[in-house]
Amino acid sequence: MSDLSLEIRGDGVAVLVFDVAGSKVNVLSSRLLREFRAALDRVESDDAIRACVLLSGKNDNFIAGADLDEIKAMTSAAAASAFVREGHRLLDRVASSRKPFVAAIHGAAIGGGLEVALACHYRIATSHPKTLLGLPEVMVGLLPAGGGTQRLPRLIGVVRALPMMLLGQRIRASKAERIGLVDDVVEPGVLLDEAVRAALRFAAGEIHAHVPGLAVKVENAAPMRSILIAHARKQVAGRTRGLYPAPPAIIDCVETGLRRGFDAGREKESELFGKLAVGAEAKSLIWIFDAINELKKPRTETEPRQVSKLGVIGGGLMGEGIAAVSLSICPVVVKDVSDAALAKVRASLEESLAKRIAAGAMSEADAAARRERLTLTPNGTAIGGADLVIEAVFENLALKQSIVAELESVVDDDAVIASNTSAIPLREIAAGAKRPERIVGMHYFSPVPRMPLLEVIETDVSSARAIATACAFGVEQGKTVIVVRDGPGFYTTRILAPFMNEAVLLLEEGADIRAVDSAMRDFGFPVGPVTLLDEVGIDVAAHVSEDLGAAFEARGLRASPSLRKLQEAGYAGRKNGRGFFRYDTKPEKKPVNDEVYAFFGGVARAKLAAGEIVDRLVMVMVNEAVHCLSEGVLSSPRDGDIGAILGLGFPPTRGGPFHYVDATGLSTVIERMRTLESRLGARFCPADLLVAMANDGRQFY
Repeated sequence: MSDLSLEIRGDGVAVLVFDVAGSKVNVLSSRLLREFRAALDRVESDDAIRACVLLSGKNDNFIAGADLDEIKAMTSAAAASAFVREGHRLLDRVASSRKPFVAAIHGAAIGGGLEVALACHYRIATSHPKTLLGLPEVMVGLLPAGGGTQRLPRLIGVVRALPMMLLGQRIRASKAERIGLVDDVVEPGVLLDEAVRAALRFAAGEIHAHVPGLAVKVENAAPMRSILIAHARKQVAGRTRGLYPAPPAIIDCVETGLRRGFDAGREKESELFGKLAVGAEAKSLIWIFDAINELKKPRTETEPRQVSKLGVIGGGLMGEGIAAVSLSICPVVVKDVSDAALAKVRASLEESLAKRIAAGAMSEADAAARRERLTLTPNGTAIGGADLVIEAVFENLALKQSIVAELESVVDDDAVIASNTSAIPLREIAAGAKRPERIVGMHYFSPVPRMPLLEVIETDVSSARAIATACAFGVEQGKTVIVVRDGPGFYTTRILAPFMNEAVLLLEEGADIRAVDSAMRDFGFPVGPVTLLDEVGIDVAAHVSEDLGAAFEARGLRASPSLRKLQEAGYAGRKNGRGFFRYDTKPEKKPVNDEVYAFFGGVARAKLAAGEIVDRLVMVMVNEAVHCLSEGVLSSPRDGDIGAILGLGFPPTRGGPFHYVDATGLSTVIERMRTLESRLGARFCPADLLVAMANDGRQFY
């Protein structure tokens, strides 16, 4: 066997080690399942074997889940369902074996990995922060199909099981033990010894499988089950707006199993998995998963500079966030002229560390090490010796240029200097630099610790090593990195600006604020464009729209003056509590601020069709993305799609702007743009590349 090894110890315990050849993680492929079947044959038939321990040969993961490449290649629902049923048969053999199986879990037990563990009679996990348990198949448009929708609710109850499956929640070993998901938690160094001891005790009848308590039995039984299931369906409908089929399918499986029995639930699991696996939503979400993994690999063979010290200029929200995601990598020096700003950086770090310690994600020792790595100073000379410096001050060209000049007098000649700018052309920031080739853009998204995208910007003179350094460091920070060419707004800001401006134009034409946001949420955006204006800041949006509107005025993208008028009247959005919405009520209420309608013709609103709203907003964004590709701002449609999804919330199930064009049809997209152009002007004139590709019968993918 190439992916499994079986050692039979003298005490009668068989240790079955999962160690997929040539892979950093254990994935459940057809080959691995065949080897697992052969190993089960040996365990069941050998009378010398009293019990079996399942262990991983990897350093930081147990089993990561199913092989998505195999699922992606499935072309029929029947084939996908047959694949699932074979997995069921194998795990049933484990669950029903007269010989106890013990799962020894260190690292991630995710998806199919946790389902393997659930089929075992006893589960031991390590206390290491990397040990996480979850059923996150919903994140790739699928459902747990190895009996997870049946075994997990029966073990820990509907209340705890549904969030793990519907939201992709991953829990740590300490919580897993509290709720009965694992039976014991031990230190990593004694995992195998403790697992063997538990296996022998189980075989001797000294310990038994976990029996769920009364609370679990009550919530899983009617009528409580019906109430909980109905509530879950209502929540899912509100969150997904019917765009994601996997969550309701998961609920169907859970309900069927608890109402009609384990076998019926498992058969429903097989049936619905087959339908999901060949659906457009899962295909899109699996593509995104693969693309993100690809973007974590080096884009060139150029060796990056090793960053042993990071400098951050500016202790505001962005600088604070950049420091926070970097302290696990190297020492960080944050420089700011304001003592109050530096104190806030320290306080925010302490709050974050306390939360992670409480959640079991970090030890006290690790937290102490991060504290020691952070230096806060008003003194610019403390940046000296940094291999990479990221300035994160507000968007002011003169200020950024002065910082570059100051840094060049402090850091080594080959240190990389990065600007966290969202819209100012990098060549202008680097205009007076002595060594402009070492200056790059690193555009983070707020809040930095939570937003997954990093947009690295290169100019015509940026060195390959400077770009490689920025990319490698971004990946270490946990970011998905796309590299784009310099230009007004780069990529994400450039396609966002006309999108938000079009929303303002719709309001000027009488559209209702709620109607605009609702139409785009129904299309799949996580928040509507008007809400986004408040989140970004009306002042910031006005500034960016004006700058980019002037840059692309020839294409009809001149900015509406309404945002500037709002800003001058004291409306800044959420940050000052005055925006398109009111913030003096409970967050879930957030009523429209009727005062702003005075800037858009009054409170009386026209009824614009949702299709009209969606068409205008989507087409103006998609068209700008195609312009970015044709001008070389983007190197590939892949980068454009991932940038729009992770940075701007473009609907994942639609695969990003370029996948959306392919799925809709280039000719159809052009026809819709031409119709809008005839009514509304040049901003909807299809990009030349779009027309040329349609004429040649080409697609982006």
